[in-house]
Amino acid sequence: MDFYELEAFVTLSRVLHFGRAAAKINLSPSALSRMIDRLETETGCILLDRSNRQVNLTEDGRIFAGFAKEMLDKRNDLSLQLSKDKDRVSGTLHVYASVTACYTVLPQFIKLIAKKYPYIQLSVETGDPAGALQAVREGRAALAVDAIPDDGYTSMETISVFKTPLVYAAAADGPYTKIKGSPQDIVSSVPLVLPKAGLARERFDKWTKSRNVHPIIAAETEGNEAILAIAQLGLGIGLVPRIVLENGPYKSGFVIHAAGNALGYYNVGFIRRTEITGTQSERRIQEAASDILHTTQWSTAE
Repeated sequence: MDFYELEAFVTLSRVLHFGRAAAKINLSPSALSRMIDRLETETGCILLDRSNRQVNLTEDGRIFAGFAKEMLDKRNDLSLQLSKDKDRVSGTLHVYASVTACYTVLPQFIKLIAKKYPYIQLSVETGDPAGALQAVREGRAALAVDAIPDDGYTSMETISVFKTPLVYAAAADGPYTKIKGSPQDIVSSVPLVLPKAGLARERFDKWTKSRNVHPIIAAETEGNEAILAIAQLGLGIGLVPRIVLENGPYKSGFVIHAAGNALGYYNVGFIRRTEITGTQSERRIQEAASDILHTTQWSTAE
């Protein structure tokens, strides 16, 4: 085995998807699969459970992923020690962000870190906003974009970027462009498309329970883009942060209905572990990210 194979396995262990992992390392999924087969033959162990559509690490796979990451970290530290330019910060910064965050929050951060730390490469894992905190806690990401709760997160530093209200989005050519009544009347009479988890869902459930409101739920899904895709079919109105409708592919095609003050604002920003840990190379990358986060005047949106 070589470092490239170790990097491939670590990438796959992070995203647990052959297509996405292969794209990150510029391989075809079939080539990546053959590479994993060779590693399993060389180690004499089954490293991945590929018995269904979802890829999971076996117990041996988790052990091997730890070994592979340790070897890559040692290589990076050795390169740093032998480098003629010992002050250069280089390596990979792993970031977790939703699709919305990729076109609202990340562009400014990427531009700034690329200018000041050009040898840092970003590896971005996209997914449901509700998965951001877990990605940082599990070590899959050193930095994530998330909706920050009012009381923050334990052992996490949060850096606010902007605030945006939660609203209901209805397809412009659908049946729910004109709805009347209080927020309580709306959610008990109009079908809703809601996130399965996350801060918006927590607030919604708390609000409906406190008012003894019985909502009509047409669908539950992961990610704001999936919510809007279903709402666009006319199946209901989707609960999303307003910023989603003001940027990217959803600037038109929807009518916005107020969700009421009870659901409040999304405070969107970065989260990272308060304590900087890891190898020398990893710590320097985290310190560089911290430098950008704390020296930037982030724009805010209401």
